[in-house]
Amino acid sequence: MKIIDAHIHFCPEKDSFRVLAEQAGHEYTAEHLRAEFRRLGITCAVVMGNRAPGTDMADYPDFLRYCVGLDRGWEQLEEQRLAELVEQHLRRPDCAGIKLYPGYSHRYVGDRRYAPLYELAAQYDKPVAIHTGATAGGMGLLKYAHPLTVDEAAAQFPQTRFVMCHFGNPWLTDAAAVMEKNENVFADLSGLLEGRVELDALFRENEGYFSLLRTWMGYAGGYEKLMYGTDWPLVNLEQYIAFAARLVPERWHDRVFYENAKRVYSL
Repeated sequence: MKIIDAHIHFCPEKDSFRVLAEQAGHEYTAEHLRAEFRRLGITCAVVMGNRAPGTDMADYPDFLRYCVGLDRGWEQLEEQRLAELVEQHLRRPDCAGIKLYPGYSHRYVGDRRYAPLYELAAQYDKPVAIHTGATAGGMGLLKYAHPLTVDEAAAQFPQTRFVMCHFGNPWLTDAAAVMEKNENVFADLSGLLEGRVELDALFRENEGYFSLLRTWMGYAGGYEKLMYGTDWPLVNLEQYIAFAARLVPERWHDRVFYENAKRVYSL
């Protein structure tokens, strides 16, 4: 089975990511990641940028694609300058889209500062990935990361593709409703685990949660719009493949693990 990992992080200068990789049984290096991809049949991955939007910071290994991230270092930029920097990324063939972190930026997805970026994404036919759902640490604010906030932007910018990262977890019902209503909204299944776990025990002890997750993943043809992703280095890659394979019905594996991401991110 061919796999595209639609959501990873690769920022070697961040010591916190290196520690997370080691806890998940990995080394946080390009060489290790390339070898693991070959071993596991992962043909490509999309890096969710955690760097400033300057083009000089977009040097990723050639087997990866990336979304230019508005994680930090962009709030002080004048609006036109921000748009210029983002457009420079979108022109690059290795740039697959834009990544927003509204829960950490304390801005709603419909904030006016994002509007020019949505228009650019549509112009270059590249999606906007958005962190939705729970935030890490106390600095994130959940009201900005709720999946329902994506509905407004999706309706106002119907030519722009939007990806709800983490399927809005734990607001699964709301994420499924937004995805079903809007043809231009998709979701990835990243970040539903952390570290290494014992899968049989995990599914046994959390039967209710996984039953709900399966229900809303498949809601109204949802498997046509769901993409496999891990949030690496938070998880063990081999284990997350097995985890997702237990959640997604086998007849949908090719779509969820490969074809949907290839289409949405134009890979």
